[in-house]
Amino acid sequence: MLQPSEIERALVITAHPDDVDFGAAGTVAWLTDHGVEVTYCLVTDGDAGGFDQTIARPDMAMMRREEQTRAAKEVGVHSLIFLGHGDGRVVYDLTLRRDLSRVIRQVRPTVVITQSPERNLDRIYASHPDHLAAGEAAIAAVYPDSRNPFAYPELIDEGLEAWTVPEVWVMGGPQPNAHVDVTDQVDRKIRALLCHETQHQDPSGVEQRVRGWMGFTAQHFGLPEGRCAEAFRVVDTR
Repeated sequence: MLQPSEIERALVITAHPDDVDFGAAGTVAWLTDHGVEVTYCLVTDGDAGGFDQTIARPDMAMMRREEQTRAAKEVGVHSLIFLGHGDGRVVYDLTLRRDLSRVIRQVRPTVVITQSPERNLDRIYASHPDHLAAGEAAIAAVYPDSRNPFAYPELIDEGLEAWTVPEVWVMGGPQPNAHVDVTDQVDRKIRALLCHETQHQDPSGVEQRVRGWMGFTAQHFGLPEGRCAEAFRVVDTR
């Protein structure tokens, strides 16, 4: 797993607003604390989310963009890209692969953090079909698409040269092989999560649940009692 001193830029690719905050906001804060420039790429605007059926879906999309923008600031992120694909209708196809390849070539990251393309039946909420499709497309965009100058020649016409991403950190999937101790960043992760006001029916329970998950992850990796961690499957893509 690359360390922050080896990472100039990181790109986080997720299906929905709030996905990064549940899965990796502590790690994002850890990276920005060390001077890494982080960009978020949201495949959808999250317009199918929330619980209030009186809110028009275009309004929900706008609200969720605003929530994610505020949440990003809590962990030091100021660059966000929204692709506008349909929430609940994300498809792993050449269109999404091209769109993500474009973003990778624009950002030129050292690390891509994304969702798992593998369904995890022990954590079904992490395996939303949009998550699986976004993760599959993100990994395909890393290899082979973004590094292949002959893939999507229209991107070359746009002035976007091929770019090789050295590592992918996959969150929310089975068999994690690395972790980040985010004990010092967990308060900001919680604040970022609470920015997603439209998505919480019981915001008072968010902190306890999330700290419980992160404490369990820390124990799994042998960290002392009271520590908090986020887990990843690190894939060397060089």
